[in-house]
Amino acid sequence: MVFKMARSLTSTVVPGPEKFGRFHLRELLNTGGMSEIWLVTDERGKPYALRKLKPDLKFNFTARQRFKRGCDVLSQITESEHIVGYVEHGKAEGTPYLLMDYVEAENLKALYARQDAVLKENVAQILIDAATGLSHVHESGYMHLDFKPENILVTPNAAVRLIDFDLAQPIPEKPVKFSKNPGTPSYMAPEQLKREPIDARADIFAFGVSAYELLTNQKPFPGETPAEILAAQMQPAGPIPLSEHNWDVPPALEKVVLKCLERDPERRYAMSGVMVRELQNALYVQ
Repeated sequence: MVFKMARSLTSTVVPGPEKFGRFHLRELLNTGGMSEIWLVTDERGKPYALRKLKPDLKFNFTARQRFKRGCDVLSQITESEHIVGYVEHGKAEGTPYLLMDYVEAENLKALYARQDAVLKENVAQILIDAATGLSHVHESGYMHLDFKPENILVTPNAAVRLIDFDLAQPIPEKPVKFSKNPGTPSYMAPEQLKREPIDARADIFAFGVSAYELLTNQKPFPGETPAEILAAQMQPAGPIPLSEHNWDVPPALEKVVLKCLERDPERRYAMSGVMVRELQNALYVQ
């Protein structure tokens, strides 16, 4: 997802743009498999980011249900500087939409792909803020279940916002098995890939995969299919230590990331808040 500031945006409505409900569609920012993200303005000319279900999925019950769940979850997460700002959600012209604060930002996957200077110069703070955002989601009672660089927005001054809560679920009292298993295999924990019961520690594993990639330019568990990724995860030796790919990674940081990547969830951090504190200590941030 890319949120880029429009070249011209004033407090008055520019004549001619298409309308969606009470909003004026100014610029299509991004389109994905299920939704479109638009820069819009309201009747006062105030800019927002509006996510709406793609037209061809208007009558797709599964897509509508997933979209609505993401909206409901975001509305329940208490406000945080590291979570995209929720404004409202509802329907316009029969199409579900989610209205969010507009920020000029780009997703971490895109920054990583081109080795952007914002990432290179601020990787430590970006890791801490992404972990802090994830911990806030957990403290609000939800597990994200699709944590990955593509769902982390980074502004030009390196501020972080987590997005996309369509797969999120309430944190269970004990690990629970879900009937469906959507998500991104490269970032799934072994228990997810094996269709076993999961809890919020699956998100901690996904954070570890994301951190490993950002710090080494390598995947900790390479593979083209879920089966290949799971086979790599189950290797007794575990992932190659980060320092073998990047000697600049401090030992304390390597220890945190590798603990997140333990294939046994009992050996990972029990709570993401503890992970954040150890990450801050490893990066000398108090």
